[in-house]
Amino acid sequence: MEKGKKLYEGKAKIIYATKDKNQVIQHFKDDATAFNNLKKATIEGKGILNNRISEHILSNLSQIGIKNHLVKRLNMREQLVNHVEIIPIEFIVRNIATGSLTKRLGIEEGTVIEKPLLEYCLKNDKLGDPLISREHILTFNWLDTKELDLINDECKRINDFLQGMFRAVGIKLVDFKVEFGKKKSDNKIILADEISPDTCRLWNSVTEKKLDKDRFRKDLGNIIEAYQEIAIRLGIIHEQSNIRPLKFTKPREVKLKKK
Repeated sequence: MEKGKKLYEGKAKIIYATKDKNQVIQHFKDDATAFNNLKKATIEGKGILNNRISEHILSNLSQIGIKNHLVKRLNMREQLVNHVEIIPIEFIVRNIATGSLTKRLGIEEGTVIEKPLLEYCLKNDKLGDPLISREHILTFNWLDTKELDLINDECKRINDFLQGMFRAVGIKLVDFKVEFGKKKSDNKIILADEISPDTCRLWNSVTEKKLDKDRFRKDLGNIIEAYQEIAIRLGIIHEQSNIRPLKFTKPREVKLKKK
């Protein structure tokens, strides 16, 4: 698949055009960011692992009827995906209290939420991705009622599937973030972006060791080993895989200067 011009570059991925206007190439970078881009690093091999893990999860979701943008993985770092117009909302599903939820509401870290909590954030880095309500989404026409209800139902189905998949390999799905988009070809809403340890909080079921991007956020140690452990447990790679020797590159933190 021939790669065309760069259409978009985000914090973790680059989107390239192809000869087919309805399909694009999604390239996974090794960049890691946290705290609204205040902490940055390059971590060798992270993009490869996220590409493989996200491909595995999206392929399995397709098999249970969750339509998503993945067409196929092209190589170690790239996927061919359907071209979508991303809806400017992050959909966050929480099963266990941690992160911003505990800070905002004073909920004790690790509290199991009786019923999965679905939150919405506006995708806007300049505003710090603020929390928004259903009423905001409908009032400002980011989605209509039918579209929002469809996505809410998809989020619940994704959560049920992911919880089962990770529980089977000894991992707790604490929370996750997903994005949706409207296909350029027919305007239908599908799951897009990625699902990986960058977008999920994943804890060892016994020790509660963090196996996700919180290792970078909180300086907990080797993020690559944690991501590799996820891939090995899911059967994506084997311990003797050629991905195994990847080394952790010490983060290069870049803090924004105050204006």
